[in-house]
Amino acid sequence: MDFIDLKTQQTKIKETLNTNLQKVLSHCQYILGPEVKELENRLASYVGVKHAIGCASGTDALLMALMAYNVGPGDAIFTSPFTFIATAEVISLLGATPVFVDIDPRTFNIDPAKLEQAILALKDNNPSFYPLPMVNVERRTSNIKLAPRCVIPVDLFGLPADYDAILAIASKHDLFVIEDAAQSFGAEYKGKKTCSFGNIACTSFFPAKPFGCYGDGGMCFTNDDNLAAALDSIHVHGKGIHKYDNVRIGINGRLDTLQAAILLAKFEIFPEEIELRQHAAQRYTDLLTNTNFEHRTLNIEHSSLVTPYIPAGYKSIWAQYSILAKDEKHRLDLMKRLQENKIPTAIYYPTPLHLQTAFSVLGYKKGDLPVSEDCSERIFSLPMHPYLTEKDQIYITEIINK
Repeated sequence: MDFIDLKTQQTKIKETLNTNLQKVLSHCQYILGPEVKELENRLASYVGVKHAIGCASGTDALLMALMAYNVGPGDAIFTSPFTFIATAEVISLLGATPVFVDIDPRTFNIDPAKLEQAILALKDNNPSFYPLPMVNVERRTSNIKLAPRCVIPVDLFGLPADYDAILAIASKHDLFVIEDAAQSFGAEYKGKKTCSFGNIACTSFFPAKPFGCYGDGGMCFTNDDNLAAALDSIHVHGKGIHKYDNVRIGINGRLDTLQAAILLAKFEIFPEEIELRQHAAQRYTDLLTNTNFEHRTLNIEHSSLVTPYIPAGYKSIWAQYSILAKDEKHRLDLMKRLQENKIPTAIYYPTPLHLQTAFSVLGYKKGDLPVSEDCSERIFSLPMHPYLTEKDQIYITEIINK
């Protein structure tokens, strides 16, 4: 059994895929070929924004977004500790400081109430009000006091963050917002597609993502003409009117034409795959919460599992189907049992970012962000993809329920 099944998808799009790839091989425009612009236009229209800029990865998308705002030393960037390192990594790469904000225990996304607490604590330099990072002035050119600058909400596991609340808080404190939609392209929040929130939105086309290519890729989205121009420049070494006119410091962050051609083929079946993911997720929840009478179980261990929570008005893309065990031992026992029956599982994420060695300079300690720490000890993910069969899901949940 595969954790993610890319082979079935490839079979479905094989003819279109081969046609698209052959076109690229024929015109030989491997860098910024016509397929890149076509993909940008189609995805911008799909999301409902004016501009989309393809880039080399989801990480580059986040880096470019921060660079477009000239983020640097002294800037405090608020984000979640319960996510992949890339979100906070790009902040530190630019010399800015990540300020980690704990999550909602139901959605695993940044908790708006705690976000406001963290902003106020930073403004007042009061870590007793909310845990704050230490600023190591020896690593900076001068003793710079941190100033709130930006919020990067993460749409974890494909579920959008609480954008009404987050955008209101950001506006109140004059912060810009970068939507980390690496896992949520195709999801919806109150009738709007993800990648349409905040000043810039970023997504990833890593192969394991719901909309992924056959390598690395990513995209930035914005309605702001000036930001779009900056992003377009940054991703080609800070180009001006041509590639040898360099008007700013940039990166080599272009999306390959071949990957764009692959994504165009995948986009044809993407709406269908979204609905298949919805059905697979609901089937898991039904089987794990005993709403399916035919496979009903009543054991005590089973009842200690917590299935995903989707608030009203939200539509997850189900990048992962992640559940909470009773405790770390319970998780280990369940994962071992599944592994013995050749069922793959994964833990996203075993260590929250504020406790990672890479961020030890910030001085966070265990207990600072208790919800993220608790979830890291209990969470694990089951196989999830559009082509997951009912038979396989029954088998998986029966193993869990033994």
